[in-house]
Amino acid sequence: MMKLLSKMAAVFLFGIIAFAACNNQSGQKKDMQVRVVPIENEQRVDVLVDNNLFTSFLYTDTIADLKKTVLFPITTAGGNIITRGFPLQPRPGERVDHPHHIGLWLNYGEVNELDYWGNSNAIPASRFNEMGVIRNNKIIECKSGAGEGILEVEDHWLKPDQSVLLRENTRFIFRADEKSRTIDRTTTLTALNEKVHFNDTKEGMMAIRMARELEHPTNKPIMLSDGHGDKTAVPVLDNTGVSGHYLNSNGVEGMDVWGKRAKWVSLSGTIGGEKVAVVIFDHPKNVGHPSYWHARGYGLFSINPLGQRVFSKGKEHMDLQLQPGESVTFHYRILILSGDANADILDKRWREFAK
Repeated sequence: MMKLLSKMAAVFLFGIIAFAACNNQSGQKKDMQVRVVPIENEQRVDVLVDNNLFTSFLYTDTIADLKKTVLFPITTAGGNIITRGFPLQPRPGERVDHPHHIGLWLNYGEVNELDYWGNSNAIPASRFNEMGVIRNNKIIECKSGAGEGILEVEDHWLKPDQSVLLRENTRFIFRADEKSRTIDRTTTLTALNEKVHFNDTKEGMMAIRMARELEHPTNKPIMLSDGHGDKTAVPVLDNTGVSGHYLNSNGVEGMDVWGKRAKWVSLSGTIGGEKVAVVIFDHPKNVGHPSYWHARGYGLFSINPLGQRVFSKGKEHMDLQLQPGESVTFHYRILILSGDANADILDKRWREFAK
C-alpha cells in the first residue's frame, strides 16, 4: 500500500512539473535576475541579467575621454551591443567622430558658459577653462532583484576650478525579460551656491551614441576605425549591414525627426541578425514636453528639451534658470526591444510610462 501511495505521489509531482513547464512554454514570462554589482576598484557598477552583462555605469576619472558618467556598453536581450565602441573600445568599421559621444549620458553644452557636452581629450589645453566635467560623488544604492534592479548615484557637475556648480541625483531602474531591456532614468539637478543658466543650445541633453549597424545609410565620405582602432578615411562608403531607421510619435520618419517635437522616437534596425528597436520616451512632467529631438543619421540619438531656439528657427526659446537651492527633474525611459515594434505598440508603451 505504501509503495502504491509513493508511486502515486511521484506521478502527481511529475504532472505538476510538466504542467508548469508547459505553461512557461505557452507564453509566461520568466523572471530574469537583474544584479547590480559595484566594482569599486575599477570605478564602475555592472548590471547583469542572468549573469550576462546588460550595461555598466562608468564613473572612472582615469580614462582621458571620459569627462562624465555614462552607461557603456548597452546590450540587447539577444546579446548584441547597440552602442558605438569608439573611443573606449573601438571596433573595426565604426565612425571615429565626436569622441565625447560615449554610451548613454546626460549633460548639456552651455551651462553658465561652460561646455559639459563637448568635453573630451580632443579639446586643446587652451580651452580648459571653457569646459566642465561630471564626476561621481557617491554610489547611494545598488539593489538586485527578479526582473528589476536599481542604481542610485550622486554626481557633481564641476567647474574648471573643481568647485561644484550642480548636484545631480540620478536613479536608474533596470528591467529585463526575454524580449526586452529597459532603463528608466530619473535625474534631478540642483543649483548650489550660484544661479545656474542653461543657455538655449542644440548640444544636449540625454543621448545614446549608436553602433554603426543602427546608423542611417549614407553616401558621404567619413572616417572609420580599422582593425587596429586607427582612423581610416573612406571616400566611397559601404553601407552593408547599416539599417537604422527613425520613427517618431507623430509619424515623421528618417532623418526628418531631427528638430521636431515628439513624445517618443524609435530607432530600429538589425544588428547581429537580431531585429531591434531602441526607443526613448519623454515623460509629460518634463520641462518642454513634448521635447525637441537632436537625433542624427550618423548615430547620435538625443532628446533635448532645453535647446528650443535652433529647433524652432528662433520662434521659441527656453533658457532655463535655477536659483541657488532650486532643482529640475527629468524622467526618461529607454526601451530596447527585440523584434518588430510599430507605432501602436510604442504609443501603448508611452502611455504606460506616462502614468
